[in-house]
Amino acid sequence: MLILALDTATKASGVALADENTLLAEIVVEGNDFHSETLINHIDMALKIAGAEKKDLSGIAVDVGPGSFTGLRIGIAAAKAMAYALNLPLAGVTSLAAMAAGLYGFGGRIFSLIDAQKASAYVAGYVFDGENLRAEYPVKIMKVQDFLEFAAELEGEIVLTGDAAKKRLTAAELPKNIRLAPPRLLMPRASEVARLGLKKLAAGECADLMTLEPLYLRRSEAEILWDKRHADNS
Repeated sequence: MLILALDTATKASGVALADENTLLAEIVVEGNDFHSETLINHIDMALKIAGAEKKDLSGIAVDVGPGSFTGLRIGIAAAKAMAYALNLPLAGVTSLAAMAAGLYGFGGRIFSLIDAQKASAYVAGYVFDGENLRAEYPVKIMKVQDFLEFAAELEGEIVLTGDAAKKRLTAAELPKNIRLAPPRLLMPRASEVARLGLKKLAAGECADLMTLEPLYLRRSEAEILWDKRHADNS
């Protein structure tokens, strides 16, 4: 099964092509470019690198968040459009799981932290059961400092990944049982979205093309500001 994976949940834009055994191509760009201006070009580039065409695809996987409101909409819209046009199954993978999956082989707890602004993060905890990633703590929004106090009370070694860990934490301020993942593993990777997506599709866990939505967890700042302005004018 050849799968195309898209990841636009953060400032890092990722596209990957993979089958069950091999990562055939991956493009990851972390910068200030808008995903809408680069994603299609990156898809075409990844297909060319892999020596594949769209007709060769067996499925599509997409990062559904949480993360950037705009980035998620762009990635999911592109994934839906391709899945519909090519009549392909679609799998949704959370950004938090994709980041944790990149730490395969770590024996302790893994916490993924995606920046939620206002000194907060979207947080979820995972462990590996053999080759399978298992969610141990469900996703929630927490103040980063509150999370550190919580994690410091847990037993065993903990590793942190995610753009919130990268942006808001340094190794010097972490409790003794907690460390940061290596820099290259602090951002989501489309290759991990592909790997988790392949497992979902193989298990028949296909997303509904019409109802798949970004995992926002809360309203955007634009929506909050809109409501506030209209409330003030009423």
